[in-house]
Amino acid sequence: MNSHEKYMRLALNEALLAYEQNEIPVGAVVVSKGRVIARGHNLTETLNDVTAHAEMQAITAAASTLGGKYLQDCSLYVTLEPCLMCAGAIAWSQVGELIYGCTDEKKGYHLQAPGALHPRTKVISGILADEAARLLRDFFQNKR
Repeated sequence: MNSHEKYMRLALNEALLAYEQNEIPVGAVVVSKGRVIARGHNLTETLNDVTAHAEMQAITAAASTLGGKYLQDCSLYVTLEPCLMCAGAIAWSQVGELIYGCTDEKKGYHLQAPGALHPRTKVISGILADEAARLLRDFFQNKR
């Protein structure tokens, strides 16, 4: 297992926590210098807050851990492609690398604003995409 898969598995574990809390199962982790410094999962229902996405939770925790708002030397792993709101937060925090699992064909930033990220942010997609998509599919099928 390569390091991208290792950290995406941790993000998937966060997504499972969201699933267990009846939240849309999206998880995120922030890695700095080979160490996980923050974790997050969707909490929009729990907090009654539409901005409480996994990425937002992880970015806030990472900035707190590092004592600064910029995350240039960090990698953000998220199970689902970020929405436009989260892409904006990723841009403003200057995340160095964004790695996501499955693509969001309805709300993903690449459809709404492909240039939303900071120009220096490296993007890698498709890491454990099938597992991330299956978890989301199962969640929504159980809702119906």
